[in-house]
Amino acid sequence: MFAIITRELRTYFQTPIGYVFMGLFLVISGFFFTIGNLFSGSSNYSSFLQSILFIYLLAVPLLTMRLLSEERRQRTDQLLLTSPITVAQIVLGKFFAAFGVFLVTLVVTIAYAVVVGIFGDLAVWQTVGGYIGFTFLGAAFISVGILVSTVSENQVASAFFTFFALLLIWFLNLIKTIVPTDPVASTVFAAVLVLGLAAFFFLNTRSWIVSGVVGVIGAIAIVVLHLVQPSVFDGLIPNVLDWFSLLERFQGFGLGLLKVEDIAFYVSFTAAFLFVTIRLIEKRRWS
Repeated sequence: MFAIITRELRTYFQTPIGYVFMGLFLVISGFFFTIGNLFSGSSNYSSFLQSILFIYLLAVPLLTMRLLSEERRQRTDQLLLTSPITVAQIVLGKFFAAFGVFLVTLVVTIAYAVVVGIFGDLAVWQTVGGYIGFTFLGAAFISVGILVSTVSENQVASAFFTFFALLLIWFLNLIKTIVPTDPVASTVFAAVLVLGLAAFFFLNTRSWIVSGVVGVIGAIAIVVLHLVQPSVFDGLIPNVLDWFSLLERFQGFGLGLLKVEDIAFYVSFTAAFLFVTIRLIEKRRWS
C-alpha cells in the first residue's frame, strides 16, 4: 500500500493536478480570509471556516478525478489488479495519497489562524474544532470522489459527476425543507430504501435468496413499525436526510464541540464509500 501512496503522491506533483488543487484552495481561502478578517479587522475565525466550505465543491473533484478513471483509460488498472497487493490496498493507497495532499494544503491555512491569534482574540477551541471537522469532512468528500472515479474512464467526466454528487450532498439541508412529511410518503420512502438495500446485496452476492431475505426482513420491519410505533413515519424523509447531512454535522465542530457520534458518522461514511469502491473494482476484476 505504501508503494501506491508514494506513486500517487509523486504523480500529483509531477503533473499540474496537485499544484492546481493547492493553488485553488489557497487562493480562494486567502481571498476570504483577507476580505472577512484582515480588511474588516474581525477575529471571528470560525465564520471564515464556515465561509470556505464550498471550496470542497471545486477542489475535491480536481483531487480525485484521475485516481482510478485514468487507470482505466490507460488500461494500467490491469497491471494493478494482477500485482501482489489486494484491491483494498490499492483503493486505500489512492485514498490516503489524495487525503495527504488535502491535509498538507489544509495545514498551510493554519497560518491564517496564527495571524488572527497574534493581532486579535482567536477562539482557540472553536478553531481547533473547525479544523478537525474540516479534516473529517474532506475525507468523506474524497471517498465520494474516489467512488465516482471508479465508474468513469474519463477524468473530465469524473470531475463533473463528483462535483454534482458533492453538490447534492451540499443541498441536502435545502432538500429536506421541501420533501413531503406525511406517513404515506414516508412509507414509500422506507420501501424504496429496503429495495435499494436488497439490490445492493444482490449485486454483491448474486444471490436472490440473500437479497430476498433482506427485502422480506425490511418489509416486516416497516409493517411492525406501523403497528407498534407509527409516529416513526411522521417526517421520516427529512429526518433521514438530516441524519445523512455532512454539513449539518460540521456545525458542532465549528462551535468547538467534538461529538463522538459525529466523528463516528464521518468515519463510517468514508469507510462505506471506500468499501463500495473496493467491491466495484473486485466485481470488475472477476467479470
